[in-house]
Amino acid sequence: MAPSTKMSLPNARPYTFTFPPATTALIIIDMQRDFVDPSGFGSIQCGNPEIFSAVRNIVPTLQKVLQVSRDMGLHIIHTREGHKPDLSDLPPSKKLRQISAPNGHHTMGIGDQGPMGRLLVRGEWGHDIIDELRQLPGEPVIDKPGKGSYWGTGLHRVLLARGITHILFSGVTTECCVTTTLRECNDRGFECCILSDCTGGFDAQMVTTSMDIVCGQDGLFGYVGNSTDFFASASKSRELTPPSTPPASEDVLLPITQLQQRYKSGLETPENVINSVFDRIKKYEKVDPAVWISKQNRQDAVAAAKALVEKFSGKPMPPLFGIPFALKDNIDVEGVVTTATCETFAYTAKSTAPAVQLLLDAGALYIGKLNMDQLATGLSGCRSPYGTPHSVYSSEYISGGSSSGSAVAVAAGLVSFALGTDTAGSGRVPAAFNGIVGFKPTKGTISARGVVPACKSLDTLSVMAPTLTDARKVWYIIDQHDSLDPYAKTPLSLSLWKQDFRGPRDGGFAFGVPPSSALEACSKEYQELFQTSIQKLRSCGGRLVEVDYTPFEKASDLLYDASLVHERISSIGHEFLEANLSTLHPTTNALFTAALSSPLKPWNVFHDQSLQAQYTMQAQRTFDTLEGGVDVLLVPSTPCHPTIQEMEADPLGLNAKVGMFTHAGNVVDLCGVSVNAGWVEREGGVRLPFGVTFLGGSGYDGKVLDIASVFEGVVAGGSKM
Repeated sequence: MAPSTKMSLPNARPYTFTFPPATTALIIIDMQRDFVDPSGFGSIQCGNPEIFSAVRNIVPTLQKVLQVSRDMGLHIIHTREGHKPDLSDLPPSKKLRQISAPNGHHTMGIGDQGPMGRLLVRGEWGHDIIDELRQLPGEPVIDKPGKGSYWGTGLHRVLLARGITHILFSGVTTECCVTTTLRECNDRGFECCILSDCTGGFDAQMVTTSMDIVCGQDGLFGYVGNSTDFFASASKSRELTPPSTPPASEDVLLPITQLQQRYKSGLETPENVINSVFDRIKKYEKVDPAVWISKQNRQDAVAAAKALVEKFSGKPMPPLFGIPFALKDNIDVEGVVTTATCETFAYTAKSTAPAVQLLLDAGALYIGKLNMDQLATGLSGCRSPYGTPHSVYSSEYISGGSSSGSAVAVAAGLVSFALGTDTAGSGRVPAAFNGIVGFKPTKGTISARGVVPACKSLDTLSVMAPTLTDARKVWYIIDQHDSLDPYAKTPLSLSLWKQDFRGPRDGGFAFGVPPSSALEACSKEYQELFQTSIQKLRSCGGRLVEVDYTPFEKASDLLYDASLVHERISSIGHEFLEANLSTLHPTTNALFTAALSSPLKPWNVFHDQSLQAQYTMQAQRTFDTLEGGVDVLLVPSTPCHPTIQEMEADPLGLNAKVGMFTHAGNVVDLCGVSVNAGWVEREGGVRLPFGVTFLGGSGYDGKVLDIASVFEGVVAGGSKM
C-alpha cells in the first residue's frame, strides 16, 4: 500500500518535484535485450561498442529504484518497442530511413535476423525485458510499435484507469523513446520527471540536451531529478509511515492487499484461508440458506490452494494470489453446471469464461456459484426457484438482483469479491442494498463470452467487492480486450481525457444530479441522504452543475416499455421460452408472456433503435467536459429499499421503480459504480445501507472510480486522496 504522505525530489530541475506515491507510476522504457545487450538493435543503432556498453551502467541503480518503488506501492509500467512478426505495423519510413543513409552504419534493419532473433520483432529473444528488470505478474507491459509509447497502444487508458497523476521516467534511450514518451505524457496533463541516473543513450550530447529541453524554460515539459533524492525521500516516507504487521484475519476476510501481506510475511496460507471461507459459508447458511447454487468440494478447493502455493514457490506472487472469489450462476466454469437458476436451461460448461480464466491465471481461488434472479431478469433477488436471499442487514428486506447471491456473499464476508452481471442495474442495485461496491464497467470492455446473455447488446460483467480499492484491483485483471467477443469495443475506440495532476479533490470536478421531479420518487429518508451526499461531494472538490436529465429518463423507458425487451427473448432463445414458459418462476413467466404477446410491429424496432442512438448521443455529450459537460452524474442507486413482502406483492411494478436510476446505464453506454453513502434507521434497531451511483460516459471508468474514491474516503471519515 502506497503511503499517503507525498514524496519529493528537492534537487530536481527546474525546482522540487513533489509527487504522491499512490498515484505515481514508474515507467521503465524499453529495457530490452535488443537495446541494452550486445548484438541487438541498440548496438547497431549506437555504432560504437564502448558507448553502447556504458548504457548498461544504469541497470544497478534502476534495479534499486524499481525495488523501492515496488516496496512503496508505486505503479510499475514497462514498455517494449517491437513489431508484429509480419511487420504490418512497421511504417516504411522507419524501416528504410536509417539503413538507406549513404554514409551510415546501419548494416541491418528491423526484422532482419540477428544473434538474438529478428531485430525488434515481438516474440523474439531480443524483444524481452532483461532479467534484472523483468516485470512481475500484474505489472502492465506496453508493446509499442513506435518510439513514443502512445501510438497503437493502450498506455493512456492504463494510466487513466489507475488514476495516475505523476510519472517517473527511466530506461533507454533518453534522446529518443524516453523523452518522446515524456513529452506525450506532458501533453495529456501528467506531471513527469526523468531520473537522470536511471536513463541513458547512444549520444552523450543528445542525452544532455534532451534532458535540458525537458526542464528548460521553467519546466517546459517536466522535471529532471535523480535517484539519490528518490531514495532519501522514500526513506523519510517510511519513517513517517512505519511498516505494521498485517492484522490477523480472525473471522473476517481481510482486504486483498492486507491478505497478500500476510501471505508474503508467512503469517497466513491460502489453505487456511480457504478452510476459513468454507467455515464461514457453513455458518452463514444458518442465517441465509439461499445464497449459493453450487460450491466446490472443500477438499478440492484446499487442494487448489496448495497447488497454487507450490506453483509460485520461490516466485513472485501474482496480483490475486490466494484470493477467494465466487461467480453469479450465469457465468461459465469448465465442468461446472451453469443454471441461470432455471433447471430446464441448465448445462455443463465446456469451457471457462475468458474473464474468469484471467482471474484464475492471476492466482484467485474459485469457491462456487451464487444465486440470482432467474435468467438475470429482475432487480429484486426474489425471482429464483432456489430461494430468496435477503439483505445481510435484515431478513425482511430484499437483497436486490439479479446478482443477489454475489452481493450477499461479499457483504457477508464469505468471499473477497464476486462477479455478477449488469444489464439494467443488476450489479449496482444489490450492491447498494448490501452496503458494498458494485462496479459496472463500460459495456464491451470486459469479455462477455461464457456468460448466459440476458440482452446481448446491453450485457456486461460487474465486480462486487467491499471497497473501491479491491474492486479496482479485480477490474485491472479482467479489463482485457477479447477479439472473439462480437460486442467488444477496441481499446483505442474508448474515450480518453486530459489528466489533472492535482487529483479530483484539489483540482476539482463538475457533477450533475437528477432533477427534483425525479428525486421525488425516492423515500423521504433517501431524499435526505442524497442531499447529504451532494454536500459531501461538494466538500471534496465537486462543483454542482445543472444537466439535462431528459435523455437518461427516456432511455430508461426504452428498456422495458419498448422493443428492447424483445432482445431478451432473442438472447435467451425464442424456442426455449415458448417450450418452457410454464416451468419458469411466476414473475419471469409473467414478464416473458407479456413480451411474447405484445403487438410489436417490425418498424417499432427500428424506431426504438433510432431513439436509442439519439439518447446515447445526448447522454455522451453530457460528459464532454470540453463542451461544458460534467465529469460524473451522481444518482441514488435506488429510490427505496423494499421488503421481500412488498416486492412479492408487486413484483413487476416495484421492480421497475427500484431500477429507475439504473435502467439507462447500458442503454446509453455509461459506466458506473455504486458505493455506500449512509444508513437508514428502521424500527427494531434495523440499519439499512443507502447507496449512490457515480455515472460516467463510455470509457470514463477510471475517472468515475477516482471521484468515487474521494467520496468513499469522505464517507468513511477521512480522505483517501
